[in-house]
Amino acid sequence: MTAIKHALQRDIFTPNDERLLSIVNVCKAGKKKKNCFLCATVTTERPVQVKVVKVKKSDKGDFYKRQMAWELRDLTEVDAKDATKENPEFDLHFEKVYRWVASSTAEKNSFISCIWKLNQRYLRKKVEFVNVSPQLLEESVPSGESQSVAGGDEDALDDYQELNAREEQDIEGMMEVCEYAISNAEAFAEKLSRELQVLDGANIQSIMASEKQVNILMQLLDQALSEVDNIEGKLLSYEEMLQSVKEQMDQISQSNRLIQISNTNNGKLLDEIQFLVNYMDLSKGHIKALQEGDLSSPKGIEACINASEALSQCMNVALKPGHDKLMAVKQQQHLFSELRDAFARRLTNHLNNVFVHQGHDQSSTLSQHTAELTLPKHSPLHRDLLRYAKLMEWLKNTQREKYEGLSRTYVDYMTRLYEREIKDFFEVAKIKMAGTSKDGKGKFATLPRKESALKQETESLHGSSGKLTGSTSSLNKLAVSSSNSRRSQSSSLLDMGNMSASDLDVADRTRFDKIFEQVLSELEPLCLAEQDFISKFFKLQQNPTLAQAENVDDADGTMHSRPTSEHRYSISDKDMVRMMMNKIFQSIETELNSLIALGDKIDSFNSLYMLVKMSHHVWTAENVDPASYLSTTLGNVLVTVKRNFDKCISGQIRQMEEVKISKKSKVGILPFVTGFEEFAKLAEAIFRNAERRGDLDKAYIKLIRAVFHNVEKVANESQKTPRDVVMMENFHHIFSTLSSLKISCLEAERKEAKQKYTEHLQSYVINSLGQPLEKLNHFFEGVEARVAQGVREEEVSYQLAFNKQELRKVIKEYPGKEVKKGLDNLYRKVDKHLCEEESLLQVVWHSMQDEFIRQYKHFEGLINRCYPGSGITMEFTIQDMLEYFSSIAQSH
Repeated sequence: MTAIKHALQRDIFTPNDERLLSIVNVCKAGKKKKNCFLCATVTTERPVQVKVVKVKKSDKGDFYKRQMAWELRDLTEVDAKDATKENPEFDLHFEKVYRWVASSTAEKNSFISCIWKLNQRYLRKKVEFVNVSPQLLEESVPSGESQSVAGGDEDALDDYQELNAREEQDIEGMMEVCEYAISNAEAFAEKLSRELQVLDGANIQSIMASEKQVNILMQLLDQALSEVDNIEGKLLSYEEMLQSVKEQMDQISQSNRLIQISNTNNGKLLDEIQFLVNYMDLSKGHIKALQEGDLSSPKGIEACINASEALSQCMNVALKPGHDKLMAVKQQQHLFSELRDAFARRLTNHLNNVFVHQGHDQSSTLSQHTAELTLPKHSPLHRDLLRYAKLMEWLKNTQREKYEGLSRTYVDYMTRLYEREIKDFFEVAKIKMAGTSKDGKGKFATLPRKESALKQETESLHGSSGKLTGSTSSLNKLAVSSSNSRRSQSSSLLDMGNMSASDLDVADRTRFDKIFEQVLSELEPLCLAEQDFISKFFKLQQNPTLAQAENVDDADGTMHSRPTSEHRYSISDKDMVRMMMNKIFQSIETELNSLIALGDKIDSFNSLYMLVKMSHHVWTAENVDPASYLSTTLGNVLVTVKRNFDKCISGQIRQMEEVKISKKSKVGILPFVTGFEEFAKLAEAIFRNAERRGDLDKAYIKLIRAVFHNVEKVANESQKTPRDVVMMENFHHIFSTLSSLKISCLEAERKEAKQKYTEHLQSYVINSLGQPLEKLNHFFEGVEARVAQGVREEEVSYQLAFNKQELRKVIKEYPGKEVKKGLDNLYRKVDKHLCEEESLLQVVWHSMQDEFIRQYKHFEGLINRCYPGSGITMEFTIQDMLEYFSSIAQSH
């Protein structure tokens, strides 16, 4: 073990400036035996660090390596397991418990003893030793009472001293001089001992020889001591004098300190008094203004404003701790409170009187505006009241209850005033609208009609007149009544198909449009001016915040969000402005809805005008302030207008589906087709540069699809007029209408209408032309059938049913005179089928001429191919046909 200890000291601890004090060979308890060494070490440099190091022998060679180290100060407990019996097991408690088994009990006891000593010396008994034999600990303590435990530990720990380099050189030099230094170490040590004794004796003799010098030195020391006593006496006297001076200086310093404290306190007291005097003193002029100031004159109002601001500054001054306990401060605060309450009562009473008088004065001027479609201006009232805006702000900050009471009073008076004004204003508007209806039609077409009446009127459109034109009958009102409808339809596409294009109808609608625009133009500045006044007068425009997106009902019932923008009001102020505006103008939305209902009853197409105007005003109001009362109210009314517009379109579609045609007369241009043309022209004129063009485009799509569907439906039901003629004429009219109006959203429908017109024109021409040369057509169809079955063209003439004699026989049945007669009959028949409105007779006749010529050339080609060299030709030429067609057209 000594050799291992020496090797560990040399290889591991010496390079780290550490000294190995104790070692024990251990293995972990309860596991496969892997031996290692626990070493107790101290550092050679100060401050001394004590460690327990775990060292393990390397598996690859005969050397040791340091595996783990713990500071001894981290050790809390040493458990020897058994204090009476020999047991090699022990535990060390660091951050966790390490359980070890020593190779022998002696090594274990030696290691624990070393740990105990290091604990006594460096840790002052910090580590707790459990189950350790008291004899083991006593043996570690030296027996001499004069020697302390720490000293004994020092000697025990210092019994081993490593030689330094110089000491090693001296020993090597002595060993080189002595021949037997290595061979006989005991003799060498004895020799060194004898030489040491000789040197000690020489030292003692030298000391004894210098006794005389020592005596002289002692005398000098005695003299020095007497001199020191003299100096100490003088220093004592000096010290006594300095002590008296010190006492006097202390007294002076104490008095100066007291004087300085007194001056400081006086200065602070003066500052406090000046602060209270400067900030809590209200001038007599201000007090008089608050108590007796004239609130009706501009100078008096200005003086009251200044006095109220000064009072607020005095009452809101930030007092320091303790000021509120001063009697003078309490008196001033009491005075300020009385002045505030008295002035607040006086101001409230005065403003209440102002509201009452201004309301009466304004209502007295209502009679001046009853005959005109204008609203009274409130700018004088606002201008007079705005002089009190700063006083209202002071009242809001000091007397919230009185401020809110004044706002309620203002709202109550203005609600009654505006309600009378708005009611009278809308009455005038309704009278003027009623005038437009009476001038044009004699009375409102507001009474719902029964289904039978509807059918009679509808059938009368196709009765005995024989023709339908877009400008020969007056405006008929067709109403479709239903249990869920709140109004009767007063106009439709059918009406517009029969409507007179007189200036009277245009003038009626133009006048209605101007009246509705005048109503909105009067309401808009009124609401904006009132909201602006409320925000300024009641001081509700501080703390701007971002407005939240507000949900608005669209026409289809869905919700959409308005774009977020910056508000002029804080959340609470915004809500208060909205509440006041809703209260003051609570009748506007109701009156507007009533006016819209009236306009809708007069003429359902008025919803187009109202949609455009209302959309424009909503857009303008949102640009000014998206959260304003005007913007919100007009937005709600716009929803109603949009729903009326949608109902109007639905009503037109429903009436198209209910149209029935006469069985006795030809169909011609259907009334809802011409009605759609008039509707589109009217809508394009109204919606020019409108903000809500998308609504009209959607309506166009619905209407045109309904027109297409119902044209086909009527064509299929027609008995008098061929289906192709109904389709051809009506789709030609639709195509012409869409081409002239150039409605971008209906471009696809325009092309579809043209396609349908072309298809049915071709179909009608082909079906009609089969009649004049019927037998000839049947003959050549048989020829083509034989060729299709595989018979060669030049061999067709050998077929019994299609030989040359049969061909000549068929051709003789159609001489030129007979062909012209057949064409003349065809012309009369086509003339009966077609209507005069579209003027398609010549177009159809020209198409028949082209088709006839094409068939003639086709027949000639078959004769040349199937009957070559026969010399068989038709009884008439192409030139003859052209003359036939031309003369027939001119004769009619």
